[in-house]
Amino acid sequence: MKINNQIQEFVTIEHTVALCVVGGGLAGMFAAIAAARRGTKVLLMQDRPVLGGNASSEIRMWVRGAHGADNRESGLLEEIALENYYRNPNLNFSIWDSILYEKVRFEENITLLLNCSCCAAEMADGRITAVKGWQTTTQTWHHVRAQIFADCSGDSVLAPLTGAEVRIGRESRDEFGESIAPIESDNCTMGQTCLLQARELAHEVTFTPPKWANKYTKESFPFRIDFENRASWTNDNFWWMELGGCDDSIADTETLRDALLKMAFGVWDFIKNSGTLDAANWDIEWIGFLPGKRESRRYVGDYMLTQNDVIAQGKFDDLIAYGGWSMDDHHPEGFLHPGYPTIHHKAPSPFGIPYRSIYSKNIENLMFAGRNISATHAAMSATRVMATCAILGQALGTAAHLACGATNGATNGATNGATNGATNGAMGPATGGATCDPRGVQVEVLQQMLMEDDCYLPFQQRRVSALTRRAHITASQGDATKLTNGINRTLDGVDHAWEGAPGGEIVVEFDTATNVQSLRIVFDSDFARATLSGVRQAHKTFPMACNIFLHDQAVFVPKTLVRAFEILGDTGDGTWIEVFREANNYQRLVKIELSGTYKRLKLVPRETWGSERVRIFAVDIN
Repeated sequence: MKINNQIQEFVTIEHTVALCVVGGGLAGMFAAIAAARRGTKVLLMQDRPVLGGNASSEIRMWVRGAHGADNRESGLLEEIALENYYRNPNLNFSIWDSILYEKVRFEENITLLLNCSCCAAEMADGRITAVKGWQTTTQTWHHVRAQIFADCSGDSVLAPLTGAEVRIGRESRDEFGESIAPIESDNCTMGQTCLLQARELAHEVTFTPPKWANKYTKESFPFRIDFENRASWTNDNFWWMELGGCDDSIADTETLRDALLKMAFGVWDFIKNSGTLDAANWDIEWIGFLPGKRESRRYVGDYMLTQNDVIAQGKFDDLIAYGGWSMDDHHPEGFLHPGYPTIHHKAPSPFGIPYRSIYSKNIENLMFAGRNISATHAAMSATRVMATCAILGQALGTAAHLACGATNGATNGATNGATNGATNGAMGPATGGATCDPRGVQVEVLQQMLMEDDCYLPFQQRRVSALTRRAHITASQGDATKLTNGINRTLDGVDHAWEGAPGGEIVVEFDTATNVQSLRIVFDSDFARATLSGVRQAHKTFPMACNIFLHDQAVFVPKTLVRAFEILGDTGDGTWIEVFREANNYQRLVKIELSGTYKRLKLVPRETWGSERVRIFAVDIN
């Protein structure tokens, strides 16, 4: 056996990309995917072995977002939700992890570093030039140079490494005129939770708590459970097991984890063994050892979103995402607070979030998305939920792509129905070029690109492509004009979907044979699916569950989606030829590369996933 007694330095691997994303929760994932799919080279650095952050198997928090069926978040979030319906009907967290992993790992333009913690940054002239991460599994340093850096870590790890301006805690009531803020500012935040997951069995099971678990009685148990109503805990995900709002939400995390585990095991001991609740057939499925965080550092951007902006619906000119959760402000004492642990201050749904709130005020090439955007504590209590964080991430990635000058006029003209190639070509250098300045992005172009990718932006309307406007679109049944009105969902009670029977035809005709690059179709994935009967209540707004019931039913792909369809083309001689066929679609947004010259195109939806009627929101030609 050969033994090497020499001291060796750890290997450093060098990377150069356009965009470096730190943090692999939903916000960071979607930032990376959005930029990569448009051709930008991205590196995603995640300090955990799985992706998804609070939504991952390590924490298992429900994904929540805007209230109201018409306000369901679309874009990449809907894509992943539908993938999960199709692949994961029993809502298994390991399969869910694999879906998130593959969306990043197998995206051509993304380098994924798991188990890699960002621990250093290099600066020059007010810009970040590189970051350094330590990968525990390989004992390797990774040195990453990039043009833009995005901090989607939640805890804003790049702030202390770069000197970026941040805030922590609650603003005073007078600073921004926020009625729900405390009179005096403080460093209090919302706390952290180690969730638990329970499973119902067909027989009784016992539970023996560890000696170090907390002990609760009915008299000492804080107001959290309705003792007369089993649904008050079986339909719950135990979010109220919360501590740390009066502590340092970063430095004290390990100590808080210990306290949270004592609480979690003690709570389950109370449920099982106090004799107060009917839990004889319930067993522990899982207890999380990684605390899920609600709040820590928040960056300061060019604009700080406030309570008053939320209440006024955030009708910003530079709106690039939206929220719709209430201002859900948890008491900093969490479980130790004797009253109910949160106040749901009313908020409109939707309310807009401006682009100026996702890039740094004092670090020129630093962006951020997630719970750490530029918002007051009061406003953040509504924007922190994961569906909102996810669409902020998609907006960031798309903006970073523009800021890096990675698109030219021709590419923008093909992908963005907002403006023609000539306009976009003139815009190109102003989007950042060599300087890659997020402030240089033309927000109107960004908005139209997001809507092209099926991101809903309230108070905005997608402009269909010039080629679509030139075409004559007819249908064998139904109102074909709905396919080109730029509204891709039911909105304010008005149905904007074309509807017909399977086998109906939608025909696109040009005056002369025309070069067509692609076809964009938006099918109906039933944004009101939360009201469907026969599926578990726990996933009513997103397809993952909390507690597992004995007679749970599998979830399913929304019945309204078109499963099988074909596209026929006529090159000008009057003959229809098949140019594309799909037998097993389960996505809402479908983009099909055609790259041909056609006088006519015909879309024929053949089959849905169960609905008797076919519903389509958009047919666009580029």
